[in-house]
Amino acid sequence: MGTFYDTYGGAIDNGVALYFPAPHSFTGEDILELQGHGGPVVMDMLVKRVIELGGRHARPGEFSERAFLNNKLDLAQAEAIADLIASGTEQAAKAALRSLQGEFSARIYALVEKVIALRSYIEAAIDFPDDEVDFLADSSVTARLDELSGEIAIVLNGARQGNLLTEGMSVVVAGKPNAGKSSLLNRLAGREAAIVTEIPGTTRDVLREHIHIDGLPLHIVDTAGLREGGDLVEQEGIRRAWNEIASADIVLLVTENQAVLDEQERAIVKQLPPGVPLTIVHNKIDLAEREPALVASGILPPATLVRPCTSEIWLSAKTGVGLDLLRVHLKQCAGYQDTIEGIFSARRRHLDALYRAQDAILTGQRQLQETRAGELLAEELRQAQNALAEITGKFSSEDLLGRIFSSFCIGK
Repeated sequence: MGTFYDTYGGAIDNGVALYFPAPHSFTGEDILELQGHGGPVVMDMLVKRVIELGGRHARPGEFSERAFLNNKLDLAQAEAIADLIASGTEQAAKAALRSLQGEFSARIYALVEKVIALRSYIEAAIDFPDDEVDFLADSSVTARLDELSGEIAIVLNGARQGNLLTEGMSVVVAGKPNAGKSSLLNRLAGREAAIVTEIPGTTRDVLREHIHIDGLPLHIVDTAGLREGGDLVEQEGIRRAWNEIASADIVLLVTENQAVLDEQERAIVKQLPPGVPLTIVHNKIDLAEREPALVASGILPPATLVRPCTSEIWLSAKTGVGLDLLRVHLKQCAGYQDTIEGIFSARRRHLDALYRAQDAILTGQRQLQETRAGELLAEELRQAQNALAEITGKFSSEDLLGRIFSSFCIGK
């Protein structure tokens, strides 16, 4: 215990000074931690005095960056700190803690070791042909490649689940004016987030709500009614609506309770970006006294049936009947699992690296089967190793590190 004094000897606060000698601190460096009573004014006074004595404000993510550079954490663990702080659900927090404790990293290190072992065997056979190591005739090489591909797929599945918990899924609600899009947003959000009237074109800008379904974060985006014409404000809203659709994880096309899409709605479907998952939501079933239902789509043109998650749901945004089917459907489209056992937090860059590693392994398999070229297989294994090493930071550029740590909270 002690007293913190300002420049003129006046007391700022009473507190505690804790010294953490290297390498036993979080960053691996000598650290002095000052703890006061808190409060923004008192803390500002204390920080001001520390800066007068030669200190400076930490950059965003600097403490985690220093811990990484001093080998106290790898890059995936450092990112998990930010994910843990930003977690919005209990499931997300538990997944981030698993990554922070090294579960994700351990799986990546194990994959890297297997890639290195196989790569070493292939390159030795290439460099020393006199030793009669005929890997082309060795069935174990194919078996090891299959095993690697399967293990990467398992880790990738866990990473996808963790990424869903961290970043969520973007759901864009689209359709003609007055189809009930804003009513659906309000029902999903559980509050009157959007103005609902009988006047077409009420929603003229993008409205966003963040909700959770059994721990799955969803970013619900309500858009202006899609139609031709309208004044300048409505036209700008429609332009923004199409921008949101272009980056959506899934589009809910809200229509009234009819058996088929009309010409305008079919035109909307044709304009959707290729591959964007689409679900037709038949709203207002309360007016026709129809039962809620969820079925595979049978009303879309054949060219659109290849869209993932193409389904039809009958519900009533006004009464809430059928909303449970929509919630289940959204979880299924995301591939979300209620259990989080074996799930760890992951970011899009982790997924990208895992996809590249998996692609390299599959390409190497094809090279071995089609060209019998060991050199090409060895190169694909090198690419897979580098991609996996990017996740933990064992193979990373300075630019990548700068982008990652700059996204952290100040000083974390």
